[in-house]
Amino acid sequence: MSDHKNLHIAVIGSGGAAMAAALKAAERGARITLIERGTIGGTCVNIGCVPSKILIRAAHFAHLRRESPFDEGVSAQTPVVDRAKLLQQQQARVEELRDAKYERILRDHPAITVMNGEARLVDANNLVVKRNEGGDKTVHFDRAFIGTGARPAEPPLAGLADTPYLTSTSALALDSVPERLIVIGAGFVALELAQAFSRLGSEVTVLARSRLLSQEDPAVGEAMEAAFHREGIEVLKQTQASRVDYTDDEFVLNTNTGTLRADQLLVATGRTPNTETLNLGGIGVETARGAILVDEYLQTTVPSLYAAGDCTDQPAFVYVAAAGGSRAAVNMTGGEATLDLSAMPGVMFTDPQVATVGLTEAEALKQGFSVNTRVLDLEHVPRALVNFDTHGFIKMVAERDSGRLLGVQAVAGEAGELIQTAVMALRARMTVQEIGDELFPYLTMVEGLKLCAQTFTKDVKQLSCCAG
Repeated sequence: MSDHKNLHIAVIGSGGAAMAAALKAAERGARITLIERGTIGGTCVNIGCVPSKILIRAAHFAHLRRESPFDEGVSAQTPVVDRAKLLQQQQARVEELRDAKYERILRDHPAITVMNGEARLVDANNLVVKRNEGGDKTVHFDRAFIGTGARPAEPPLAGLADTPYLTSTSALALDSVPERLIVIGAGFVALELAQAFSRLGSEVTVLARSRLLSQEDPAVGEAMEAAFHREGIEVLKQTQASRVDYTDDEFVLNTNTGTLRADQLLVATGRTPNTETLNLGGIGVETARGAILVDEYLQTTVPSLYAAGDCTDQPAFVYVAAAGGSRAAVNMTGGEATLDLSAMPGVMFTDPQVATVGLTEAEALKQGFSVNTRVLDLEHVPRALVNFDTHGFIKMVAERDSGRLLGVQAVAGEAGELIQTAVMALRARMTVQEIGDELFPYLTMVEGLKLCAQTFTKDVKQLSCCAG
């Protein structure tokens, strides 16, 4: 470890991956120069997870005040939504978290120097910073970490670039609720924002190139389509826009299913890595469609350079970014840490939530497993029954002979909370028999995992209500 006490590490970026890398490397004795060209804190706290979850939560309350399963006994009324005031509340919390979790930590850290500007790599041990206040500064480093994140992708749609369309970033900053909103995209971000704006009062239409959540088990997308249908959100599957125009404060979309009109257009069709200004090709760092290729040690094809997060070919979740950043820091300072993504949870914060971990049935079969699967509808989960909300399911994929759990897909009100139990079960290589034998607290949604596991050998309709 002593060999690494005087290491100088350049960290490019200041989001989840970069902060984790800087702090862990400093903890291990390195000196850090952190370079950020924009706002400290990256996507998650500023324009991603934090503001979007606040918006979604506010929309959830607006929805419940308008309509809930208990309307016969608890009066409902249409709420007045003041989006400008909600935005003020949202941004105040964003600024508070950015200061507490990023700016203050960097300000007070003796081993970290922050430079504001854009970095460009010159070779394997040097970069130049085009400083925001003017002038260039060369930085020599022993190792460098790239954590520059990603931005919303702009699809090659005729006319789009000439319109004031929304991305997830600008949609979260809207100070009014559009009357009519079209959403192009059918992934996590698109569906979260589509439902949130619908619940705040927009008339929403979602355009899906194939179907909703095409990367997930088909039953997941079908359940979300049904949920959207119940809330009056229009879903147009197998629909692609060929042209967009903006005239008289209105978006006009030509699609294969006809002409659509809206006051706002949100494009959420994926993200593009922020790597084009780094000169990666010039120094031999391999990329694929702009994403930096890294090995299990987070090392790039140039040994002194490491990377993690949304600018790489890893899954775009902030907890993956942070885990990658800290492991890269260990490896840059003489350690040997790997990032194991075999039990990686994914959560979509719609209502119901979607949460997954491990393999889908199709992925397991593709990998050569012989599988057994079970689907438990929420009408068999006591928590869902007492909530008077039984829309959704839990699906388990297990290895046929051993019964070892291979994957879980859940569509439920609190799916994001129950999925971590499935993560731990996967990590521990538990069988569905073992999960079914565990003690789960009664009247929790996570008990659905136990019940689903028990259906591999029993008929849950024949079990008593808190069946052991």
